[in-house]
Amino acid sequence: MKRLHIHLRVKDLEQSIKYYTALFGSEPARKEQDYAKWMLDEPSANIAISSRSDETGVDHVGISLENEEQLESTAERLRAIAAPLSIESDATCCYAKSDKYWSHDPQGAVWELFHTFGSSDVFGNDPELVSDVKQDQSPSACCAPAKT
Repeated sequence: MKRLHIHLRVKDLEQSIKYYTALFGSEPARKEQDYAKWMLDEPSANIAISSRSDETGVDHVGISLENEEQLESTAERLRAIAAPLSIESDATCCYAKSDKYWSHDPQGAVWELFHTFGSSDVFGNDPELVSDVKQDQSPSACCAPAKT
């Protein structure tokens, strides 16, 4: 199964949790002091919010993939068109352990492609965003590389 992923930066986590719980009709699947995530079946989506930035709005979008084969197949399709692509193996981010790729579309929208294989007790790496996704370079920060 592929699941659409959207990560939003929010100022007031509790107020946002209240809003999204009402919108989705369900409580978050995971809630931390700075993060919450809903795993929705209809529509099939992984919606995450965090309060780890002074900025608000869409941090990044992505596709949560069921296994490594789906992840690599998606990366291969992007390589075939010479799209910008960075690998981040065995990443700890958003209270999860994942293998992932980062890319951006021709307009600069940041995309995260990932397969999660475990949970983490910590949010992840330095929450500061790095500058840009370049071909064959890994972002060093948890969550999305900064848009240029």
